Amino acid sequence: MEQRIAIPVVNGLLSAHFGHCQFFFIADVVDGEIKQTKEVSPPPHEPGVIPRWLSQEGVNVVLVGGIGQKAVDLFVQFGVQPVIGVSEKQPLELINDFVSDKLVVGANQCSH
Repeated sequence: MEQRIAIPVVNGLLSAHFGHCQFFFIADVVDGEIKQTKEVSPPPHEPGVIPRWLSQEGVNVVLVGGIGQKAVDLFVQFGVQPVIGVSEKQPLELINDFVSDKLVVGANQCSH
């Protein structure tokens, strides 16, 4: 199974608010193994822009701490599965936890 997983990053850790991240860490995972990673600067944050952009980048899973319902709906509409309530950890650690079914998620850290 192939997946392209994106994580919003600020100061080396998952950003609690994906719209305000420094970059997205994107990993290509094949059969549970990370094959390639890259850091990509997002377009300016405006409603709806990031879900569309990540979809165009081929991303099909995004790990986020907090996210508004409208953004969730847009990600789903663009074929990207949001995983919500992810802790602020280093991207590689999160991706390894995700692909090995060890990722612990909590509450949505966003109130809008």
